[in-house]
Amino acid sequence: MREVLIELADTLVEDFDIIDFLDRLADHCSELLGVSACGILVVDHHGVLNMVAASSEQARLVELVQLQNSEGPCLEALTTGRPVQHPDLREGNSRWPRFATAAVDAGYLSVQALPMRLRDTVLGAVNLFGSTVGPLDDDTIALGQALADTATIGIVHQRAMARHEVVTEQLQTALNSRILIEQAKGFLSHSLGLGVDEAFAVLRSYARGNNRRLTDVAEDIVEDRLTIPDPRSA
Repeated sequence: MREVLIELADTLVEDFDIIDFLDRLADHCSELLGVSACGILVVDHHGVLNMVAASSEQARLVELVQLQNSEGPCLEALTTGRPVQHPDLREGNSRWPRFATAAVDAGYLSVQALPMRLRDTVLGAVNLFGSTVGPLDDDTIALGQALADTATIGIVHQRAMARHEVVTEQLQTALNSRILIEQAKGFLSHSLGLGVDEAFAVLRSYARGNNRRLTDVAEDIVEDRLTIPDPRSA
């Protein structure tokens, strides 16, 4: 946990990649909290909630269903600023029928949404998916909320370091970068014959191994300026 908090504190440096940071946060939530997957949604400068990170392709698709149908735990957590939990998504009386169906079809039977908040400011929400029914225990929820709050502090700190116009543009650029990364994932998946999750792992590994920003590597791949070799042939 100490190492994770140190890594999250890197948001306080001048030049950090929001998308890479939130991807790491999604992975850390899955690993530390013992959940099956994690998705992160953030509000853009228009006040619209967007999917910006997920620990797996299945979680990403479920989050998109939540946004497309305007129903789900993250939307409630964003509105109320409080955690939202559903211990059994198979129940017929779920208040999010489309979201619940998509989640169960993806193998997720329970969900916990945590707001990304700092005092009265809520910037988004973290979704924790479980492959078994039942609520998360209080200690796990507290740890998950601490991770979400720490991430929020980092983002808010960046806002304090720049004019509001610059920061909103940066967040919008980050959301646009997510589209670029998805394109690069699809390209690698096709060219290397890998699953989408494996392709993203290759993309991220190359970026970190070469000390480059994730979005810069993705752009080079999409623009055909970079060819990443198949890691299985190494």
